[in-house]
Amino acid sequence: MLDYLVVYDSETGNTKKIATEIFASLPGMSKDLINLHERTDFPEAKIYFVGFCVHRGTCRLEIGNFLSGLSDKSVALFGTCGAGNSPEYYKEIASSVRIWLEDDNHYLGSFICQGKMPLAVRQKYESLLNTPKDCDCQQIRRQLQNFDEAMIHPTRTDLENAALFATECIEKVKSL
Repeated sequence: MLDYLVVYDSETGNTKKIATEIFASLPGMSKDLINLHERTDFPEAKIYFVGFCVHRGTCRLEIGNFLSGLSDKSVALFGTCGAGNSPEYYKEIASSVRIWLEDDNHYLGSFICQGKMPLAVRQKYESLLNTPKDCDCQQIRRQLQNFDEAMIHPTRTDLENAALFATECIEKVKSL
C-alpha cells in the first residue's frame, strides 16, 4: 500500500499542474501520480489526493465514480475552475464533489484555484455581445473580464498554495 496516491482528471492541463505540484510536495517515495484516463488499476493508498476540472459546478462523472469507489480512506480534493475566482463558489464546488465520497472516508478538505480556459470560451462570450435584446451585456463583460484574469492561472502562488494544502492534509492525518 502506498502512502499517497494523486489521481487527477485534467482537460486543459490546469489540474495536471496542480496534481504535479502536490505530488512533488509529498514526502518519501511511497507515492504515485496517475491521470485517471491513463489507467484502470489504481494502487491502494493511505491518503488520496483527487483532482478534477470543474464542469458546471462539479467534477466529471469519471471522478465521481472513482471517489464513490473509495472506502475507509483519507481523501483530499483539489481542482481548477475557469468560471470564477470566488472562495464561496469554490466551497459550493467542493461540497458538490464531496457528495460522491462514502461516509466511512475521512475527508481532509479541498483546494480549488482558478485555471485558464480555452479561447473558444472567450469567443462564445464575444458572440453573445452581438445578440439583440436578450443580451445581458454587463454579465457578459464580467465573464470576459474573468476569462482574461484566468489566463495566468494556475500561478506560482496557486502552486505553492496547493503544496501547502497537501502538507496540511498530511498533518491532519497524523493528528487522527
